[in-house]
Amino acid sequence: MNAHNKYKAFTLANFRQIPQLEQFTQEQLFDIEVVGNVLPFKTNNYVVDELIDWENPFTDPIFILTFPQKEMLEPHHFEIVARLLKAVANKATLNEAVNKIREQLNPHPAGQIDYNIPEIDGLRLTGLQHKYRETLLFFPSHGQTCFAYCTFCFRWPQFVGVDEWKFAMTETETLVSYIKLHPEITDILFTGGDPLIMSAKRLAMYIEPLLSPELSHLQTIRIGTKALGYWPFKFTTDDDAPLLLELFEKVVKSGKNLSIMAHFNHPVELSTEAVQLAIRNILATGAQIRSQSPVMKFINDSPQIWAEMWRKLVNLNCIPYYLFVARDTGAQHYFAVPLVKAWDIFRNAYQQVSGVCRTVRGPSMSCTPGKVQVLGVVEIPFNGELRKYFALRFIQGRNPDWVGRPFFAEYDENAIWLDDLKPAFDQKKFFFEEE
Repeated sequence: MNAHNKYKAFTLANFRQIPQLEQFTQEQLFDIEVVGNVLPFKTNNYVVDELIDWENPFTDPIFILTFPQKEMLEPHHFEIVARLLKAVANKATLNEAVNKIREQLNPHPAGQIDYNIPEIDGLRLTGLQHKYRETLLFFPSHGQTCFAYCTFCFRWPQFVGVDEWKFAMTETETLVSYIKLHPEITDILFTGGDPLIMSAKRLAMYIEPLLSPELSHLQTIRIGTKALGYWPFKFTTDDDAPLLLELFEKVVKSGKNLSIMAHFNHPVELSTEAVQLAIRNILATGAQIRSQSPVMKFINDSPQIWAEMWRKLVNLNCIPYYLFVARDTGAQHYFAVPLVKAWDIFRNAYQQVSGVCRTVRGPSMSCTPGKVQVLGVVEIPFNGELRKYFALRFIQGRNPDWVGRPFFAEYDENAIWLDDLKPAFDQKKFFFEEE
């Protein structure tokens, strides 16, 4: 393995060692440090050397995707942290102020703490989430970091060192027991963090028990990962890449579907020889690769970008899966695209591609009641006048009966999330609120 594909992480502790940052002013470096004390910051040598355009870093989507920007904090929050850093405040004082800011950033959106954590015999299983009937989310404790952090990531609380905010579990036996008790579960999603940060041997310790004939109702194993975009060598030249690919083959040969849930946020992540080889290696095992991403200001808020990315994915034999709306957490105010614009981006991109790309669904909000899709803006007569409304539906719901049911909301050109919308036709509540 040469130096190019030997992993090196850059965090707040050593980011000033990145040679490309020598062109930055001290103020620009300080801005990164301020925001990086609140929102987690990590990148690596592949992202830095292969994906970022250092001729124009402050408009480069991958730079913005991985390096904290000053505007990602509200001005008053930025000033609090900047003042403490300039005063060289002690660590305890800084941490106290930072955690107060984090608490205001909705660290656990969509009712994750209140509604999603299942129990066995009264014991809360904090490493699992069971929001949708057929799908179980699993947070392996050894997979709660990433090769690099996305600045928009809604899982940012997993990485900031606050134990009570983390989802994590080590006990495979408890996981298997829960699945046995719930024959309605057909899918398990390994999530994090990034489960593929683990060694292949450790990942196998979690996955192989799920291949037991006793769990025949478990049909699909999904692995949510950013490794293809941020460290494709995991599937090519890393020491345990052959073991990882053998594990993928074993899952497929057991009769279960293996879906690698990749997160590609911009076409440039699909442009390197390294990622294209990694994709071929995964597909050769019989696994599928599906790709999803939120639509985000400064990153991919144009239909041309999405159309190009979907076409590249299909040409590489990957499946376009979801276009999400940026979640209501962290730096949402920085990345958020109004729902009407998100729909317009999706519709215009969808029009540019052929049917093989149109497996993608969106714009979708993963909110408290479920995944809500914006179907579009419609005009409907009401009280003697023609008025605009949002048409929406559930792609997935806490109550399976909600799935596929269309409903309407008042048109609001500034709305960025479901909570911003009001029911249409003078209704007091949306139908799902009563339940």
